[in-house]
Amino acid sequence: MTKVHPPFDPEIAAALVAVNSALPSSITPDLIGRLRELTVAGHTMSLAEIREHADAEEIDGNGVPLLVVRPKGSDPAVRLPGVYYLHGGGMMAGNNRTGADWALAWLAELPIVVVSADYRLAPEHPHPAPVEDCYTGLTWVGGHLAELGIDPDRLVIAGGSAGGGLAAGTALLARDRGGPRLRGQLLVCPMLDDRASTPSSTELVGEGVWDSVSNATGWSALLGAAAGGPDVSPYAAPARATDLSGLPPAFVEVGSVETFRDEAVAYASRLWQAGGQAELHVWPGGCHGFDEVVPHAPMAREARASRVNWLRRTLAE
Repeated sequence: MTKVHPPFDPEIAAALVAVNSALPSSITPDLIGRLRELTVAGHTMSLAEIREHADAEEIDGNGVPLLVVRPKGSDPAVRLPGVYYLHGGGMMAGNNRTGADWALAWLAELPIVVVSADYRLAPEHPHPAPVEDCYTGLTWVGGHLAELGIDPDRLVIAGGSAGGGLAAGTALLARDRGGPRLRGQLLVCPMLDDRASTPSSTELVGEGVWDSVSNATGWSALLGAAAGGPDVSPYAAPARATDLSGLPPAFVEVGSVETFRDEAVAYASRLWQAGGQAELHVWPGGCHGFDEVVPHAPMAREARASRVNWLRRTLAE
């Protein structure tokens, strides 16, 4: 029986025809290689391309390859706000240059330093490897803020999709292990819950971007047979955390027609209930990653502007 879900925005629905012809909505384990190929081809800039717009270098962060991007010609001696960025790719694809267009768009609006981590990927490297890499990179950044030119009081963590889930998990680790101190967490369509227990987690089958089949593939790659069971760590699936107190203010964004809708809304609600702060955006008719599916649509431009506005407010002196 076809599941009932909110309608896609008409412009998004039209664009999804081309998107799904390149990569089906349902990503099964045999398509992980294809996902990786398309992630590199469509979402991953070369270092040379990044350097056309910003100063960029790749460095070693205690074994985690980090990409540091800063405004062209900026002086590292001048402390700027920092964004520690974690890329998407379903826990299975991408590298520290994936999503660099996000960093460059933010740099065009704000004087910041972006550090992007190249965490190990599932299924070759299951949990806890990805989130521990993310935390290792963050602790390295926290110990080298002066040489990176980052203000220690203005560091946020950010990520989209799998990177959003890893950002939330890394923020939990930073709280529980005593740092580094974070000013905020920007979670764009975050991958938070392996249990597939919400209505939106099962609404999409063969539709949109990252449907329920894809989600099962991603979580199984990360967690193996433990996925959906009783013993999954909250650092892997932050929706499982029983205590969300003491976390930095969050920006949580999701589309109304995507697998992650309900878990993202629930996470923001639980942050409020724990005495924290969250700014929640649910974009009507939006699929997963809709601003990349229809980048010039008014809603996509508004979504990107909302992220920049939150960063501007959160990182203000």
